[in-house]
Amino acid sequence: MDFTLDGFDTDAFVRATLAEDLGAEGDITSAAVIPAEARFTGALVARDAITLAGLALAGAFFRHLDPDVRLDGRAADGEALPRGATVMRIEGRARALLTAERSALNTLQHLSGIATLTRRYVEAIAGTGATLLDTRKTIPGLRRLEKYATRMGGATNHRLGLWDAAMIKDNHVAVAGDVATAAARAKAAGIARIIVEVDRIDQIEPALAAGATWLLLDNMPPDILRGAVTLVGKRVPCEASGGVSLETIRAIAKTGVDYISVGRLTQSAPAADIGLDLALAPA
Repeated sequence: MDFTLDGFDTDAFVRATLAEDLGAEGDITSAAVIPAEARFTGALVARDAITLAGLALAGAFFRHLDPDVRLDGRAADGEALPRGATVMRIEGRARALLTAERSALNTLQHLSGIATLTRRYVEAIAGTGATLLDTRKTIPGLRRLEKYATRMGGATNHRLGLWDAAMIKDNHVAVAGDVATAAARAKAAGIARIIVEVDRIDQIEPALAAGATWLLLDNMPPDILRGAVTLVGKRVPCEASGGVSLETIRAIAKTGVDYISVGRLTQSAPAADIGLDLALAPA
């Protein structure tokens, strides 16, 4: 039960996270209270309905402190689980389990919280033809993990960083002078994928003429979005963004946009309620 993700060093993440929690003195509570030979069995349990993400990564914390721990996964990342579902059974050295508990749960709860919220957005636009995208609004150092979690919730990853596409936003336009100048400069630089943010209908044709390959329609209400999509006429993909909520996303999706990006998937998702329930192992 290993966690592998392109561009992410699981071992380094686990070591750094545990080091932050253990400090120089280690887990003084478990060392003082729990006999060295004590063993426990336990279960990771969903205390609310969730979409799971990061289970194997959570297991890596337990394995790091107890290489002989027995991990029995009962669910898979991306799976929608009911309240009360057991996601993993654990058996190992009590001190190790208790020491790793918070780091494992923090990670699993955070990633599953993102996946759970993402699934709600995906379900809200089901049948419209629009695709949900995440954004770069992630916690520094956790982007690969958080974007993994949005995938487990059913979203599609947008840009991973500043390097994989040009995204010309309002401040770029303000400095360059206008959308046409900014887009033309990106094209002249040999950039293949040029995303241009527009917040007015009259910016669309200049952006397309200058080389935009994707339009980000920013903070436009549904009636304006619908007109923008009609004007573009499938020449490039159209992405709606800005102020999107669960209450508004379906109306936005019905305007005909190809994509909807939502920053709050990673920026505002509450942690999923998952607990580790421990019991003395049978003799």
